[in-house]
Amino acid sequence: MRLDKYLKVSRVIKRRTVANEACDAGRVCINGKVAKASAEVKQGDKVRVSFGSNVTVFEVVSIKESARKDEAGLMYKILEG
Repeated sequence: MRLDKYLKVSRVIKRRTVANEACDAGRVCINGKVAKASAEVKQGDKVRVSFGSNVTVFEVVSIKESARKDEAGLMYKILEG
């Protein structure tokens, strides 16, 4: 799944356009490397998202095409942040 879509579906970032902008600005990394919005996300990847002074690091637990609000938090496990 594309990184921008995963961030939106998992509700880490509320809108896909905002996720795209964050990726373009170099604020999203997958496994320690700056990632573009089109990068593929796989189960087990470690994703780092930084907005201002807030930095969140999480591990991808599952990938779903769509998720309800109560299921979205189960798609990842927060490691830092």
